[in-house]
Amino acid sequence: MHIAVVGAGLAGLTVARQLQAQGHHVTVYEKSMGVSGRMSTRHTELGGFDHGAQYFTASSDRFKKEIADWKKFGWVVPWTAKLATLEAGNSKPAGRSGTRYIAVPGMSSLGKQLAHGLDVRAEQHVSSLEAHGKQWLLSIRSATVPIAATAGPFDAVILAIPADQAEPLLSVAPALAKQAKQAHLAPCWTLMLGFQTSLDLPYDGAWINNSRLGWIAHDDAKPLHRAGERWVCHATQAWSIEHLEDDDERVKEKLTKAFHEATGSWIQPIHAVVHRWRYAEAVKPVDSDFLWNGKQGIGVCGDWFAAGLEGAGKVENAFLSALALAKAIS
Repeated sequence: MHIAVVGAGLAGLTVARQLQAQGHHVTVYEKSMGVSGRMSTRHTELGGFDHGAQYFTASSDRFKKEIADWKKFGWVVPWTAKLATLEAGNSKPAGRSGTRYIAVPGMSSLGKQLAHGLDVRAEQHVSSLEAHGKQWLLSIRSATVPIAATAGPFDAVILAIPADQAEPLLSVAPALAKQAKQAHLAPCWTLMLGFQTSLDLPYDGAWINNSRLGWIAHDDAKPLHRAGERWVCHATQAWSIEHLEDDDERVKEKLTKAFHEATGSWIQPIHAVVHRWRYAEAVKPVDSDFLWNGKQGIGVCGDWFAAGLEGAGKVENAFLSALALAKAIS
């Protein structure tokens, strides 16, 4: 079959690789400039900032097996970080259970490796699906082309994007749209700070209580990352929701102040940038592995499916969901 995959995050790349291995002809459409989705790295003169997913873990035997392969290829390594919990200026050790993994030399590197051998069309935003007999046509918009173009026909379409973005495309499959609507992804404001000198903080990452920030990480403390003093800071879900539409400068000011208060360090950054993830974490996962209508040839996968795990929003959810959908199509 000729199959279109919308979204080149981990779920999209995983389902595309699996379907291609099963003998299908696959084309991946990604609205951003590059692959990896929320497993993203922002490159700057100071080095890279892993400003999306910070690390990933594995609980299922299948994902552990995949990680073992990635380790052999040199794509990922364990992150034996010194983690802490911060509250009212006090630091306590935390997060000792389980192995955490990171992609090297940045989180987006894994997606780039998985994209090798795939036909990925970047900066191609799929705005709608249209039935073409028993096949599908995709309406595609690009920043470089003033009018929408049409791609296809495809025998099947896979949506590997956040539920909030998948729902309008699923207007052609109301039953699937209704199921996707059950999930909702909450936003997250991210602050990236670079410093000229070391802050000499006694931890590599920390969860923060009673603050605008919920998590901070010393990016260059990760293995095989470029040296420097770079910190990635994630606002709490509640604060991100409340201030979702605030302008960048206001968010940067508020979160930088929160960083100083939480760490007790008042050294001023030489680099400060914020990024708004509108769809960062599933508030309520869909209690299944994926969505698939074989008669219509439309499927959906992503980290907002439970996929047999507790909770959602993890790299493992995305992988297991995509793998299960690909097997259902075979």
